[in-house]
Amino acid sequence: MTSLLVLTVVVLLGIAIWQLTKIFDLTQIGANKDNSEIANDNDNNVNGYLMFAFLVFIYLTTIYCVVKFGDLPLMSNPASEHGVDYDRLMWISMILIFIVQTITQALLHFFAFKYRGKQGNKALYFADNDKLEFIWTIIPVIVLAGLILYGLYAWTNIMFVDEEEDVIYVELYAKQFSWEARYAGKDNTLGKANVRYIEGVNTLGVDMSDPNAQDDKQVSELHLPVGKKVVFKIRSQDVLHSAYFPHFRAQMNAVPGMVTQFAFTPTVTTDQMRNTPDMVEKVARINKIRAKKSQELVAAGKTALDPYTFDYLLLCNKICGMSHYNMQMKVIVESEADYKKWLSVQKLLRIAVAEEKANETPATEATVPAVKMDAVKVDSTKVVAQVK
Repeated sequence: MTSLLVLTVVVLLGIAIWQLTKIFDLTQIGANKDNSEIANDNDNNVNGYLMFAFLVFIYLTTIYCVVKFGDLPLMSNPASEHGVDYDRLMWISMILIFIVQTITQALLHFFAFKYRGKQGNKALYFADNDKLEFIWTIIPVIVLAGLILYGLYAWTNIMFVDEEEDVIYVELYAKQFSWEARYAGKDNTLGKANVRYIEGVNTLGVDMSDPNAQDDKQVSELHLPVGKKVVFKIRSQDVLHSAYFPHFRAQMNAVPGMVTQFAFTPTVTTDQMRNTPDMVEKVARINKIRAKKSQELVAAGKTALDPYTFDYLLLCNKICGMSHYNMQMKVIVESEADYKKWLSVQKLLRIAVAEEKANETPATEATVPAVKMDAVKVDSTKVVAQVK
């Protein structure tokens, strides 16, 4: 609110100064002043030098931003196999844009200065220049074609999932304003699900009559084994969301009424990423800022901020409502042994549902019978979403 008030005051002050200059200009009627709105040589010279000044401003601002904020974008340490190709394509695009921007802006401002208006000068008019038009057409065509073809190649490799490959299937479920996840069991097949089945602890709407759902596990924290491809089946309960893993260079929309998919192979564990030099430096800088802020909070009688520790996060990259910024899930990448150990202690969804219905002493996996595949009769009148 304070920033808004300051901005408002600055804008109003600018308007007031502008109005005062107009009043001053009106009081100069009859004075020795050129009131013509036609640009003269002095006006053209001023504009020419201002163009050069603006060019210097652009370059100095670019250099400052690269030096000051160059380490903030996630342009290093990709944590997935395809992240290397993704970053390479990004770097190629950024370098090409930087070169083209530098050259074209320099030429634009140079020619604006060199060919500024002068009394008596007439512009030389060309009806057409086939050679020049061919050059400025064919160069962008070749460059853009190369970028597009490389992008399609990279995208195809990223999205391809071999059906015979040993992968892990995980469902990501988005809703305002949180994420939930569901792991397939030993059958490596996720059970069917639909919002019509949402009830109690079954917040994902899993069809508990589906044999494939009997070993599914519903969790609120995502664990991934390093070096193992994970196929994410993504659903949304309400509005359009977007599953965004920035450090894994992965993003896919969560669309109500359909199942989308994205797969990647984690290559860097959480502990390894925490100990990289770049991350150690970034965390130290963040904690320095938080420590300074904590001093102000303590002085005001408030609670100090906890030190920041790096974690991979699943975020929502669509503005999905008022609490969109809170929509995140912690992601832990660990060894396959640690992953299996964690997954083994997670409760089966069917047990959680049975406990809720029975409202009795918590059952164990052995005391709650699984549904036999040959004894299940699926109600064909219900519309469900096949997750796999």
